[in-house]
Amino acid sequence: MPSSHTSSSTSSMPASSTEEGAPVMLECQALTRTYSEGPRDLTVLDNLSLSVRAGERVAVVGSSGSGKTTLLNLMGGLDRPTSGRVVIGGESLAGLNEAALGRFRNRYIGFVYQFHHLLAEFTAVENAALPLIIRGQRKHDAQKRALALLASVGMEARADHKPGELSGGERQRVAIARALVTDPSLVLMDEPTGNLDQTTAATILALMDELAKESACAFVIVTHDTSLAAHQDRVLKLDAGQLVEEE
Repeated sequence: MPSSHTSSSTSSMPASSTEEGAPVMLECQALTRTYSEGPRDLTVLDNLSLSVRAGERVAVVGSSGSGKTTLLNLMGGLDRPTSGRVVIGGESLAGLNEAALGRFRNRYIGFVYQFHHLLAEFTAVENAALPLIIRGQRKHDAQKRALALLASVGMEARADHKPGELSGGERQRVAIARALVTDPSLVLMDEPTGNLDQTTAATILALMDELAKESACAFVIVTHDTSLAAHQDRVLKLDAGQLVEEE
């Protein structure tokens, strides 16, 4: 983590390795997700596989309804696959019960949801600090760390405002700070720049670049923003339940 963002403890985990020795943080192994719709089954993801290296930024694009958010939810352990498994830093999520999965997610995964999911009764800094407080960190230390992240996304002056007092773009910036506050090894983002102006979006991109380089944080970003996708190391298109690398 960059020096301006460091905390006294880190949640970084060692990446596993492929046969070639390249460090891998995230592996999706033959993932299938099928939903029952009345008398028929709908397969959204079909035997999908993916590896993402530590420090790599991967964009996933595709039409609405193609299963991009479903894929993110499986990667983050928010949903379980019908078959296949997700492995993060060598740890299979399939082997974790719900309580252990919650602890694992808090320690290693940052998630930026499309619709923020900020708690209305908490201020921006309280929302951003919440993952650290859940972990058991002292409130003062957690909020100090959260303030540093809010400053990095241009929200320091709005730290004491509640979500109802913030614009959509400001709420999105708080959500990004919350996702990064734990120094995660993997960050999953669902349309992270959808409500951001061009200047703020550029700030977020620079922060992502810094984290990927300095702390080997891996990013998987679902987006319709072609400029955001083009900025990543790889662009994959989700189509008919499979990922295809874009040129």
